[in-house]
Amino acid sequence: RVCGQSKTQCTHETMAEHGAHITTVSAVDDRPSIFEVVAQDSLMTAVRPALQHVVKVLAESNPARYGFLWRWFDEIFTLLDLLLQQHYLSKTSASFSENFYGLKRIVMGDTHKLQRLASAGLPKKQLWKSVMFLVLLPYLKVKLEKLISSLREEDEYSIHPPTSRWKRFYRALLAAYPFVNMAWEGWFLVQQLQYILGKAQHHSPLLSLAGVRLGRLTVQDIQALEHRPAEASMMQQPAGSVGEKIKSALKQAVGGAASCLSTGLSVGVFFLQFLEWWYSSGNQETIKSLTALPTPPPPVHLDYNSDSPLLPQMKTVCPLCRKNRVNDTVLATSGYVFCYRCVFNYVRSHRACPITGYPTQVQHLIKLYSPES
Repeated sequence: RVCGQSKTQCTHETMAEHGAHITTVSAVDDRPSIFEVVAQDSLMTAVRPALQHVVKVLAESNPARYGFLWRWFDEIFTLLDLLLQQHYLSKTSASFSENFYGLKRIVMGDTHKLQRLASAGLPKKQLWKSVMFLVLLPYLKVKLEKLISSLREEDEYSIHPPTSRWKRFYRALLAAYPFVNMAWEGWFLVQQLQYILGKAQHHSPLLSLAGVRLGRLTVQDIQALEHRPAEASMMQQPAGSVGEKIKSALKQAVGGAASCLSTGLSVGVFFLQFLEWWYSSGNQETIKSLTALPTPPPPVHLDYNSDSPLLPQMKTVCPLCRKNRVNDTVLATSGYVFCYRCVFNYVRSHRACPITGYPTQVQHLIKLYSPES
């Protein structure tokens, strides 16, 4: 009891001080949850395959007009992504997906009192580092995965052992790539676990390399972002020289294109996520069961030899090696599908289909390609 106050009053004052302390700490702590940062990471990951499917449909409907979109999809998407991310990083201090979830990038070392408003944009050094990790790195990763896939297919398709140094090199590259990719993904997983446990300020190592961290937008940030378009229109002045006019017009055109692109993505983001789910690999079996035509029956007269294997129960298993098919190849004389190496060696030796016994030649082998390839 102090200054004649009752014990109950002292207790209430102590609880009020403790509550004010908690409120102050929570106001200063702008660290987003793991669910927010993972959600914003997956947003652009979902947009890409959805747009890719739209371009694929357009290219298949009119190859002469839209075929170039499919052939140059990676480059076109990277250019649009560069335009979009640079616009958002310079105007809102966040990428498109981060701004969509109410987050911003804060330069490392800035205290809570010295933090820039989101409307001021990132400093040039952090901005271009962020652009590199947001746009250029994913593009290089996609190209590397496609290169590895083509090398693996070429290696599986080839029936000759490697002889040149280049073939030995890409054999070693194919063997090492899964471990390198596992180490890369493990690095991100460990960083996310440290972020969940409060041991790290970044959920992604790329943010640390860019010299920024993620934080929530404050009330002042939201107010500044809402008032910025009006202030920009009021401060706009007519350019003097022709060069300044051209520069101003180009800047307005780029900003307008980025704004239109961001508005369109903001409106269609849920539709794009639905498309990505609908055409995901896990949902393909359901789609095929609803839309696929009935499978034609096998040949009526099967001439099984004593050494001919029976058909496996699983449709993805090669009848010759009894393993999951690699480099699917169909035999035109019977319609059955095998591994390329298995059926090539069998047909070259026996001159007959392994299942039906129909006479056949090596030229009757037809390579099967998936729609994605």
